[in-house]
Amino acid sequence: MIAEGNISKMRVELEHPVHYSLQLSDEVKVDMNDLIGKEISLAFNGVINCVNCGRVTKKSFAQGSCYPCFINSPNNAECIIRPELCRAHLGEGRDPEWEERNHNQPHIVYMAIGAGIKVGVTRETQIPTRWIDQGAWKAVRLARTPNRYQAGVIEVDMKSHVSDKTHWMKMLKNELAEDLDVIKVKEELLQIMNDKYNDFHSEDNEIIEINYPVLEFPTKVKSHNLDKLPLLKGKLMGIKGQYLIFDGGIVINLRKYSGYHIEITA
Repeated sequence: MIAEGNISKMRVELEHPVHYSLQLSDEVKVDMNDLIGKEISLAFNGVINCVNCGRVTKKSFAQGSCYPCFINSPNNAECIIRPELCRAHLGEGRDPEWEERNHNQPHIVYMAIGAGIKVGVTRETQIPTRWIDQGAWKAVRLARTPNRYQAGVIEVDMKSHVSDKTHWMKMLKNELAEDLDVIKVKEELLQIMNDKYNDFHSEDNEIIEINYPVLEFPTKVKSHNLDKLPLLKGKLMGIKGQYLIFDGGIVINLRKYSGYHIEITA
């Protein structure tokens, strides 16, 4: 098999295990699960196309943008990283229409479990995709808000009690906090959440457990850099989050290289 095109965030489906596909172009879609256990190569030809406007760029910013789009596109607004800065509910932002469609919509403040616990924010329609992309093992809703700003404010409130970061190395080594009682921890977090957010508490206690297509998790990990080494070859051992895991503990975060034109051979 030979397939070529521009890297994009892998599409996911919550199956057991998660099903991954990579859309390299309108016509080329690669079933990534089918490649697990096989020797494959990824070759970067030096061309990067902006994921927003398509223009060729020498350098990629914010996972696939050219510099003008990095500065101007709503996909790269500061509130993407810091939801508490969102102004969509005020009818403002880099692109108010885009903000209305994407950020002035119901959002979820969630708790994800991996090596430990973390809190995060995502648009309600992005569940469980967001959890899969982060490599979570289990996840549960903490609060539901009418917009991104309100979810971000709650997340900031929770940061003093629990992390909002994923430790990517521990995630890829599949270190899991197996002794946690998820619902008990959720109840404890809701208790310490500021009382003014009580109306947003989620009564949905469904615990989503996510299994990933991995033959063997590495004990040590080393990240591959396509800019320095444009060819990556090896046996694909599995996929977790947006990472491909190769034998020898070599890993690559495909999302980091969005817009890079590659050829995949298997």
